[in-house]
Amino acid sequence: MSQSTALAPALTLRAADLLAFHDACHATAGWAKRAAPQHAEGLWRAIEDNHRCNCLLWDEEDLARRRDVADAEIAANKRAIDGYNQQRNDAIERIDEQLLGALEGVARRPDARLSSETAGAMIDRLSILSLKIHHMRLQTERRDVDQAHIDACRAKLARLVEQRADLAACLDRLLAEAARGASYFKVYRQFKMYNDPQLNPALYGAHRQPKT
Repeated sequence: MSQSTALAPALTLRAADLLAFHDACHATAGWAKRAAPQHAEGLWRAIEDNHRCNCLLWDEEDLARRRDVADAEIAANKRAIDGYNQQRNDAIERIDEQLLGALEGVARRPDARLSSETAGAMIDRLSILSLKIHHMRLQTERRDVDQAHIDACRAKLARLVEQRADLAACLDRLLAEAARGASYFKVYRQFKMYNDPQLNPALYGAHRQPKT
């Protein structure tokens, strides 16, 4: 099997396709809660899972800022945020695993540059930027605010679009450099200690027997 054939499944990923996928999801109201997965497995399933978690996180973060509901509802929002955030980080690691698996046959050059930010982390950031763009665009379409609000949101929207374009170009460059051995990245495990009952003293401490 040639190196180019071995790399095909994952390294055909292009930022333009990723951005189109993110935006298409936002075009369907309630996508994250209602839509069945579009991808059964592999790289795109990990990308989809990451984006779904970011969308669900966004909604929960909005709800957690409410002041007109019982504290129990806010607590439920906070617990949901915690769970979605763990799933989001797991999906980032799966994205990196898929991409690095496709890069296994690439000979790394002696002067190859280590990227401190992984491709998965960039894809996660692009997902979040798509959410910011979507919701900021909705602000520019409101009819219950003054023109100053619309103008301010349009300026922010333009900046967000620019930031996403910059990051998309960086992702394409990293993947292209990695495919020829000029750059590389690693899977960086998050080790969310506060979610692990064996590592969070507030959790495992509650089960310890008091000393007599």
